[in-house]
Amino acid sequence: MKILYAIQGTGNGHLARATEIIPRLREFAETDVLISGIQSDIELPFPVRYQFYGLSFMFGSKGGVDIRRTVMKLRPYRFVRDLIGLPVKNYDLVLTDFEPVSAWACKLKRKRCIGVSHQNSVLHPQAPRPGKTNITGKFILKNYAPATEKYGYHFIELDNRNFTPVIRQDIYNAVPKNKGHYTVYLPAFSDSEIIAALSGFPHIRWEVFSKRSKTNYSAGNIHFQPVSFEKFNTSFIHCEGILCNAGFETPAEALYMGKKLCVIPMKNQYEQACNAALLNSLGVTVLDGLSGNTGKLKKWTESARRIQIEYPNNFADKLREIVSTSRN
Repeated sequence: MKILYAIQGTGNGHLARATEIIPRLREFAETDVLISGIQSDIELPFPVRYQFYGLSFMFGSKGGVDIRRTVMKLRPYRFVRDLIGLPVKNYDLVLTDFEPVSAWACKLKRKRCIGVSHQNSVLHPQAPRPGKTNITGKFILKNYAPATEKYGYHFIELDNRNFTPVIRQDIYNAVPKNKGHYTVYLPAFSDSEIIAALSGFPHIRWEVFSKRSKTNYSAGNIHFQPVSFEKFNTSFIHCEGILCNAGFETPAEALYMGKKLCVIPMKNQYEQACNAALLNSLGVTVLDGLSGNTGKLKKWTESARRIQIEYPNNFADKLREIVSTSRN
């Protein structure tokens, strides 16, 4: 059996999850890898067969998606050329983690495509939603990467097609410690915005992984470094708490490790608004931005409240079920 596993390369969460999924797929099938997108900071430790420009959302500097830059960076001709040229019919199965080139290539060529992604679970009827409906955001989630069948991951199990997160083995096997610092990953905020918000907590060591900085530097008690998969893991495992956007992988791993968690959903990103609604229902601290929330940040840092969820290490079995079902 030959599988094409296609990964969304906007941000790092999809790629981080792929480091666990690809080796499992290769245990029972020949697997080629496709990545599209231009916003990731990490590289996979596996050969990548196809690398495409794709459709990426561009991060701004004030806490949200920069819609203008996103539109300016679109390359529709290139996107159509790539999906037409992608030989999806050479594969017995196409799996897409919210990756649009493979999904639309399959739709165009009438090829079965199975979507396995967090985004597939976000609109589940049992998943909490933000109070304000975003019609455009819902449309994107439904149509960005169309699939014949859909499976999803979420912070809680919703049904037999929507299950709990993939936790990386580095996290499963880690012995968490609390060395007192706070780990920060907020790619939609500029370094200056982060400094303005966190400098009011001089007694805390903040370890910030910056999407904009190419070198290590400090601003008082706030220590910046470029995004690094390995260094982020070390900081994360040893932190007291983590301040991050309302994505999926990092909050899920924080919940698994029982770390103090505070999330800020990106503006103009409906998926993150939905994530924040579910996390809030679990008791996680949710902020609407960095500025103007000093009081809430102070309360969070001083709180001893931690939420821990013992996610099962069963994603390999779920993958086998999905692949096995696709053969029928």
